[in-house]
Amino acid sequence: MGRPAGWMKELTGRAPMKSPGAPSLRRDVERLFWREIAEGLTSEEAGLAVGASQAAGSRWFRERGGMPTFMVVPLTGRYLSFEERDEIAMLRAQGAGVREIARRLGRDPSTISRELRRNAATRGGKLEYRGSVAQWKAELMARRPKTAKLVENPRLREYVQERLCGQVCRSEGTPVPGPATAPWKGRNKPRRQDRRWATAWSPEQISNRLPIDFPDDESMRISHEAIYQALYVQGRGALRRELVACLRTGRALRVPRARSRQRPGGHVTPEVMISERPAEVEDRAIPGHWEGDLIIGTDRSAIGTLVERTTRFTMLIHLPRMQGYGIEARVKNGPALAGYGAEAMREALAAQMTTMPEQLRRSLTWDRGKELAQHAQLKVDTGIVIFFADPHSPWQRGSNENTNGLLRQYFPKGTDLSRWNAEDLRAVAATLNARPRKTLQWKTPAEALDDQLASLQQAGVASTG
Repeated sequence: MGRPAGWMKELTGRAPMKSPGAPSLRRDVERLFWREIAEGLTSEEAGLAVGASQAAGSRWFRERGGMPTFMVVPLTGRYLSFEERDEIAMLRAQGAGVREIARRLGRDPSTISRELRRNAATRGGKLEYRGSVAQWKAELMARRPKTAKLVENPRLREYVQERLCGQVCRSEGTPVPGPATAPWKGRNKPRRQDRRWATAWSPEQISNRLPIDFPDDESMRISHEAIYQALYVQGRGALRRELVACLRTGRALRVPRARSRQRPGGHVTPEVMISERPAEVEDRAIPGHWEGDLIIGTDRSAIGTLVERTTRFTMLIHLPRMQGYGIEARVKNGPALAGYGAEAMREALAAQMTTMPEQLRRSLTWDRGKELAQHAQLKVDTGIVIFFADPHSPWQRGSNENTNGLLRQYFPKGTDLSRWNAEDLRAVAATLNARPRKTLQWKTPAEALDDQLASLQQAGVASTG
């Protein structure tokens, strides 16, 4: 005969619970996982760091859309932790009573008594307390599923969706379809391809516009974080997942802030940071200190720019496409055929800088781009010391940034820069170097550089005499 009806509730004081199957990982492990994510680790790395598998880390990250929500809030001491439940199971196996366990844990005896009854394993029809099963039961009963506000309020949901993915219209109201795009496949926006045209209000814009459009209707209120959760978190059921393609970032998963700050800058080590640059560079009194960067055009075209800090003398680096560009299929981590890969950039800079006297090759301050990943070899080839500016700090290369702005008169954004040959670039550089500059007391950069070279030559003659 089977067990009588209601035996579970009579035994534990709690209604029957579904079979757990394979016990899931504890919630506190997932909390540690999200702390590692906040430090900038990938989902696979964070999973391994907390003792879970890579698959578990990927699943946690995907199910929550990259948003930890309440997982970053530590549990209060009001609730028993897994460590306490594990200790309860150990003390219970040793024959300790309820009051003895409560005294050792610093808990109320009624808390221990209720825990031993309500969260015990009941497979054999008896109350056998095990820490892992008790933790699983406590986490299962602690869930408080709450219906999303956008599910309960169709009017609010329609308002949000219309401003996220509504049509682009002309002034007379006729819709503009925009480019034809491929259906959303659950991934990030396509790279270097057309995107769907939409009204594309940001969640923050929608949230802050609601009080203006509905000043007297308190039901038409929602935070921007709630909109993001409705888009990214699985199971919210409010907004269609494909609407993330209408966000400006177009990300299928939200990127943690620490990870978004990371940049592929392994070639920038502490000893080549701008903070290590000699103080003589700052006052611009000694020539030979340069600033450099790339100006980018369409179809992966680029021109290298070099500016001497003292004289503002400009040199342009021709970066022709390499053989096979546009013919051979692009290979991930393969050779950079566009012309400004690390090796091509090093060779072009070395060829240009070695034309200058050694006294004018003191230092070069560059942006943090990967095109200068071979800076150590460039130093060996030319003798010039390389420094890198801080992230998002263009003012640290102010002369170069100003010159790049002047060069846009000749090489506008959105144009193919590969059509210009080396002679064309030299002509444009000569034009800039022949312009008088206010900062040089209306001398031209070419004249200022000639003066510097003359003074260096005189100093060399005096030292040998």
